[in-house]
Amino acid sequence: ETSENQTSRTNFILTGRFDHTKYSVFLYTLIFVFFLMALTGNALLILLIHMEPRLHTPMYCFINQLSLMDLMYICVTVPKMLVGQVTGDNTISPLGCGVQMFSYLNLAGAEFSLLAAMAYDQYAAICRPLHYPLLMKPRICQILVSGCWFLGMFDGFVFAPMTMSFPYCHSRKILNFFCEAPVLLKLSCSDISLYEMLMYLCCVLMLLIPTSIISMSYAFILHIIRRMNSAEGSRKALATCSSHIVVVLLFFGASIYSYMLPRSYHTAEQDRRVSAFYTIIAPVLNPLIYSLRNKDIIEALRSMMPSGI
Repeated sequence: ETSENQTSRTNFILTGRFDHTKYSVFLYTLIFVFFLMALTGNALLILLIHMEPRLHTPMYCFINQLSLMDLMYICVTVPKMLVGQVTGDNTISPLGCGVQMFSYLNLAGAEFSLLAAMAYDQYAAICRPLHYPLLMKPRICQILVSGCWFLGMFDGFVFAPMTMSFPYCHSRKILNFFCEAPVLLKLSCSDISLYEMLMYLCCVLMLLIPTSIISMSYAFILHIIRRMNSAEGSRKALATCSSHIVVVLLFFGASIYSYMLPRSYHTAEQDRRVSAFYTIIAPVLNPLIYSLRNKDIIEALRSMMPSGI
């Protein structure tokens, strides 16, 4: 059996699970239920958008991609944790760790960009309604979606190989339930200050550019809403935007906490809770946020159900 202090060829040990609490069985059952809810909710939303012609619009094209990202996001981390709980094996190979890290960095980077694209779509629909068919024609939607995935892949290809290239000789124990870059870097025995600065600057850009687009889009939208004479029109515009604003606050808030606050401002336990929030809870909440308050989605769901229900 290899020791913990050997080279990076040895496996990492995921110690950030919930085994050490007296409610561990309840927590794992709850996580499994959340996992099933996220799979069901996001898969159903994707199916509805593909099958219902009235949902073949730019807004639902973006919601479809968001659901796909959330579906993949929760599948990257939770199955490994649940299988580890059942089998008692809490190790992960360097290759498995790198793949997991690349996957979530790819998806997180793509989701940042997608939320900005969705804000621009809201701006075009509310502030430029006459030009909307031209501004958001199918070709432009395809370019925006492809661009989001490309930016996410760039994020993954840059940071995952670089993070995994460092020697990890202090310990092999990752204080989280998946291979997250900031947590893994704490185990490195080399000087990573330059790399941490690079990661911080890239995170600032990855967050600042989408945040600027979202902020400007909603500033214009609020300005237009204030000038609307119709109370019904104002209500519909706010209802359309509110779901997206909630998702943006949840996702960006958790990301800023994890990647932009200095280490001294959060503990390993707090890191684990925030990671659990945006990898487990957010994929469950997003389909609920976009479906429960959306008449088009509810009507499409009713039309798919047998007439007796």
